[in-house]
Amino acid sequence: MKNVYVLFETDLYKSKFSRVFLGVFSSFELANLYAKENNCYTHKTEVVILEVELDKFQEM
Repeated sequence: MKNVYVLFETDLYKSKFSRVFLGVFSSFELANLYAKENNCYTHKTEVVILEVELDKFQEM
């Protein structure tokens, strides 16, 4: 199975309600690099990078 990394910008508390979707990347390093280059790490915001497995079906 292939894994991808989903990048979100969020508040300091990393709450799910404040997440803003920014993109899907092939590696954690690439997602983190994009976040740093676009100033997603600030004194008011944080970044969440989730690893997601492709082609997987399951009940959540």
